Amino acid sequence: MANMNIPAEERTLTPDQVAALDKRRQWGLTLHIISGQFVFFAVLLLLWSGQDATYSPGWVHPMLYYNILAAVLAVVFGIWGTVLKRGRPEFASL
Repeated sequence: MANMNIPAEERTLTPDQVAALDKRRQWGLTLHIISGQFVFFAVLLLLWSGQDATYSPGWVHPMLYYNILAAVLAVVFGIWGTVLKRGRPEFASL
């Protein structure tokens, strides 16, 4: 009898498909960790980007651009990791 705790589309997977699913979810977790690191860097860059935006002349605001880049990368890696981790986790308590 099939395990009713897992989604219907995952009940009849072959061992190779299960390994690929686990690898995909591991990559999702890795991308979540990278996203968290970019969030940390973006928060640290806030210390300098406000001053850079205030005092740098013209369009030369490198710290502001680095901060924007770090925030965008945090969002992109977070969404990408969430997409890869979709489905029910391997160790769920029910």
